[in-house]
Amino acid sequence: MIELAIILPTLNERGNLAPLLDRLHETLGDIAWEAIVVDDDSPDGTAEEARRLSRTDPRMRAVQRIGRRGLASAVIEGACATAAPYVAVMDADHQHDPALIPEMLAHVRGGEYEVAVASRFVEGGSAAGLSSARREKGSDLANRLARKMTGVELADPMSGFFVIEAAKVRELAPNLSGIGFKILLDILAAAPVALKVKEVPMQFACRREGESKLDRAVAFEFLIGLYDRAFGRFVPTRFALFGTVGALGVAVHLTVLTLLFRFAGEGFALATTIATFIAMSFNFWLNNWLTYRDKRLAGVSAFVRGWAGFIVTCLVGAMANVAIATLLQARGFHWVLAALAGIVIGSVWNYALSSRFVWGKF
Repeated sequence: MIELAIILPTLNERGNLAPLLDRLHETLGDIAWEAIVVDDDSPDGTAEEARRLSRTDPRMRAVQRIGRRGLASAVIEGACATAAPYVAVMDADHQHDPALIPEMLAHVRGGEYEVAVASRFVEGGSAAGLSSARREKGSDLANRLARKMTGVELADPMSGFFVIEAAKVRELAPNLSGIGFKILLDILAAAPVALKVKEVPMQFACRREGESKLDRAVAFEFLIGLYDRAFGRFVPTRFALFGTVGALGVAVHLTVLTLLFRFAGEGFALATTIATFIAMSFNFWLNNWLTYRDKRLAGVSAFVRGWAGFIVTCLVGAMANVAIATLLQARGFHWVLAALAGIVIGSVWNYALSSRFVWGKF
């Protein structure tokens, strides 16, 4: 009977799987375990490599996700796909030491603790594997914010290596945002009663192979997680991001307009047209990088098609904006209120259309 499922969210980790499977065999002893690779349709063939390994070792399983991305949602799906009573969440890049799993499992299995977390910041732990001092400082700041949000006193609430009962993850799943990379933070914040947590020291190692999946958008994803937990029930997180990008686009528009009209001496109509075009292009780029990071359009062809679709969408939204604002102003509304109403309607229109027709995620 399987006791432990090791959930491995992956993206381009093909070369790391076989050595990691060997390490799991070496360190887990008599524990009855399985490894579930939840792969985000990696172009390097990670899922196929997991299937190849499973043909000679049935402990390895593969879940290949099409059109879905993100570590947090991968962990949720992995916990829902196993019959094991306990799950261990860890990276497949060898920065997390599987030798810690037996101790972590023992803490949770004993009943005194509900979560066991491998920590870089307790005595005996180390964050030396972080790729830069900037990332280490950023992680420390994120940890302080996370402790305030969850109410749980942990040295490393941003850890991605922990053991928990699978039933607890499934119980909390309806209340988890599933956004971004920090699933432990999401679990701790969603629990109605603070979970009892045990931290064990971890030496955070360097990646064995490949490049880190954490780009600069992940820093924003942490803030997104905080927002979603606090305000997501009132204003959908993705729409809030879309609106924030739109506000930045207004700043870009006004900057370009000022440079062309006031300093370069261009006519107002031409300057406005160029500023609008540049602002819409900026909005598309930032939305593709951040708002729709899980559906990011990659490759020149997909990017250009998406950009063209976004321009058309924004033009339709602009017409809706002008029509609503003009109608309200003509009916006696103050011009500022009429303009704001038009902006809101136009934003909702653009969000709905671009979500459906540009990024295909309504």
